[in-house]
Amino acid sequence: MKKDLPENIVEDIAIAVALEKESVESKLWYVYVINLKNEPIENVLITSKGYGEKNGEQVKTSILRHMIPRIEPGGFALIEPIDEQTFGLANEYWLSYYIGKDIFDKKFIFLPESIVESNFIRLPQLNKPGVMIR
Repeated sequence: MKKDLPENIVEDIAIAVALEKESVESKLWYVYVINLKNEPIENVLITSKGYGEKNGEQVKTSILRHMIPRIEPGGFALIEPIDEQTFGLANEYWLSYYIGKDIFDKKFIFLPESIVESNFIRLPQLNKPGVMIR
């Protein structure tokens, strides 16, 4: 039963949207997973999707799946590029990973219009401007 499963709480893991490059014509954005732990995480599986309303109609993006074998302590890994046109949608990243034989998972959601300059911080490990959810 569900009540018999251990409650593995995800801590010290973040998903970040970073501004990689900016020119007069466009901006280039990437999504990263950041391991803020003092131990590696392994068999990292991430699913990403966008959903919401645009111009009065419901919109859904494709579901993408990403596998990262290992992220070292204090390390990070690129998940995917992200298009600015999806910033008006909810952008969801469902993360699962192992530490030893224990599995952890958590859903990270960037709400519509949350990826804006007023929310920018200097992202740890990446040293780039962007938005991060822990």
